[in-house]
Amino acid sequence: MPEIANAKILIMSTNGFEQSELEVPRDKLAAAGATVHVASPDGKDIRGWDGGDWGETAKVDMAISDANVSDYDALVLPGGQINPDILRTEPDAVNRVKEFVKAGKVVAAICHGPWMLIEADVVKGREMTSYPSIRTDLKNAGANVVDKSVAVDNGIITSRNPDDLNDFVAKIIEEVQEGRHERPAA
Repeated sequence: MPEIANAKILIMSTNGFEQSELEVPRDKLAAAGATVHVASPDGKDIRGWDGGDWGETAKVDMAISDANVSDYDALVLPGGQINPDILRTEPDAVNRVKEFVKAGKVVAAICHGPWMLIEADVVKGREMTSYPSIRTDLKNAGANVVDKSVAVDNGIITSRNPDDLNDFVAKIIEEVQEGRHERPAA
């Protein structure tokens, strides 16, 4: 069971992420002592979306293709409508999600982030939540959709929107400290 202070967390994103959904987990997990890296498709810095317009730039540490799943305890997928819609067309990003799930690592997606879980085909039979506009997508992919601040199914964490960020980050910390999650493939 890794303490959060010894954990390594990967945030995977591209341009158009919901500003708070990348920044709050990144900053709170780092404040708790975790090492947090951000990966984008090309390894270049990415720009957020904040309040209906482009927001601030987030520093990126590596390209998604350079992220080694065995180096990390958890994967965080921020939402925003633009970010996961683009990211789910990136084979390296989809493959990383599959690898994290297969390895029993914590995977956390918020808002529209669960689109990545759908694309990776890892939602069937799992309890999940999301932003209301993609709940039908989750249901059609076989998830058991609920409406609550955090849904967790054997280390796979989902939340609805920025209002849920405190619960979302607290659950990431809890699940990372539980350690590896043995789970059947979706």
